[in-house]
Amino acid sequence: MTEIVETPGVLGGKPRIEGRRIGVHQIVSLVVDGDLTPEEMAVRYDLELADIHRAIAYYYDNPKEIRAVRKRRREKIENADPTRPEDLGIEPRDTADPKPKSDD
Repeated sequence: MTEIVETPGVLGGKPRIEGRRIGVHQIVSLVVDGDLTPEEMAVRYDLELADIHRAIAYYYDNPKEIRAVRKRRREKIENADPTRPEDLGIEPRDTADPKPKSDD
């Protein structure tokens, strides 16, 4: 049975489906607040339907925690400078030693 886990370094430690990088907050946004049915979400993201329901149940058991996760995410997006990849949680490429261009 897949569980909801929190792992430091994976999705910033946010609750997620074990073995996947899909957070409870993402499922809530797409299913509870969005237009996807649990069945559509399961098919689209190759999840078991039970995983979707388990994530939704986790949300209803821990609404303050998930609301706080969603609030922090919104604030991070609102305050992000789109020219800085690290603000969006993207690892910047190593540009310290770029490949030299050929003059040919």
